[in-house]
Amino acid sequence: MNRAPLALYNSLSRSMEVFAPLDPEKGARVYSCGPTVYNYAHLGNLRAYVFTDTLGRALVWKGYPLTHVINITDVGHLTSDADAGDDKMEAAARANQQSIWDVAAHYTAAFKGNIEALNIRQPTRWSVATDHIEEMIDFAKRIAPDHCYEIDSGLYFDATTVPDYGKLAGARDDAGEGRIDPVAGKRHPQDFAIWRKSAPGENRQMEWDSPWGKGAPGWHLECSVMSEKYLGFPFDIHTGGIDHREIHHPNEIAQNQAFCSCMDAQPGFTGAHFWMHNNFLVDRSGKMSKSKGGFSTLFSLIDAGLHPLAYRLMCLQAHYRSELEFGPDHVLAALTRLKRLVIAVEGLRAKAELGEELPSPDESVAAELDAAISEDLNTPRALTLLEAMLADKKRSAFERLGTLQAFDSLLGLNLLELRRVDLRIQPRNATITEADVRDKIEARQEARKAKDFAASDALRDELAEAGVEVMDGDPLGWDWIVRLS
Repeated sequence: MNRAPLALYNSLSRSMEVFAPLDPEKGARVYSCGPTVYNYAHLGNLRAYVFTDTLGRALVWKGYPLTHVINITDVGHLTSDADAGDDKMEAAARANQQSIWDVAAHYTAAFKGNIEALNIRQPTRWSVATDHIEEMIDFAKRIAPDHCYEIDSGLYFDATTVPDYGKLAGARDDAGEGRIDPVAGKRHPQDFAIWRKSAPGENRQMEWDSPWGKGAPGWHLECSVMSEKYLGFPFDIHTGGIDHREIHHPNEIAQNQAFCSCMDAQPGFTGAHFWMHNNFLVDRSGKMSKSKGGFSTLFSLIDAGLHPLAYRLMCLQAHYRSELEFGPDHVLAALTRLKRLVIAVEGLRAKAELGEELPSPDESVAAELDAAISEDLNTPRALTLLEAMLADKKRSAFERLGTLQAFDSLLGLNLLELRRVDLRIQPRNATITEADVRDKIEARQEARKAKDFAASDALRDELAEAGVEVMDGDPLGWDWIVRLS
């Protein structure tokens, strides 16, 4: 099957552009801004990685070798996204009364667990910030003479030394940089820290010697250093949440331009060809944020009895560049849709003889799926095609299962492997065990056989009160009730 050109929205040009690798021999090189591992990732954070995984799957589908790097930020990120406030990692270590290294290890493992639960494929490399301090110092030494100045608090980048600073964010003047906090001694509001000196008397767990004094790198530096080291400048695609489009990514671009000293020879050079951003996950009170407290995590959904792939499906139901509203009704609706998909596939599996290898996907359906993904990763359209394909009785069950392989490879819902019983996750606060459930179900069945409907109804109500839904006439028999608030 001939694959259509992959059109992607480039935040830099604010337009759709056809993707082709800058270096065909190296394939697609992608860098994704990773988590700051001071807390559990909230669901809004995780939306970014569902998007990036979908992008990676699309690139592989198109036949490109993929090199994908995700960084782990374990130093340098302040409580402000610019240059004010405490270091998030140091603050978390103090709050938890733990070593900062233990904090980083714990939340890194938790994040990687989330990635696995969402069926997000592993990147080619996890790149940890503190493993690259010497490279960051070398990078800073190279750009400092022409682009930086030193003040009491550290080494700062002069944003006026590179052309079109803030173009990615659409900033036109200082008023467009409203999220940047003032720092005493900065020449311009948009200047940013390359190296932050430890304050006199400050007791930091993470600090290193440098030409500008003992301290730690600025948050923005790590991504420039690690993307250049593992992908080379320029590489193909840089991804992140839309909030990075305003400060973090413009600062990366400025560093990249300074490092390469190639603005005259390569007008428009930014370090990456495409800059791609997913939109926010929002709750009813606004943008989901850890700083508000009480944020929702994937762990909280699983504790409520919801399968993590329901959250993945919820993300896929909206285009990655659209805001996605999160609430109990939305995620429960996604769980219901996932159950219906699994039921449909199990029905096909029951009809098909699965002793042999599945056939290749139907070319006409695969072409429609390819067209949807080629339209800037149009996953809502792909899901509609999936449901239509599963319901198409003109094709045999065996053929439909063969075609499902293409959808699984792009959407990552793992429908060929998922079973309905896999969606039965015991809520953490359940007041009844699965063994007790089975005993009560059997007792209810005996009551129904004896036509003791009062006893049968009482047992059903008792199970419902304990969070169990009885499903008469359904082979599964019962399921946990998922309650979200």
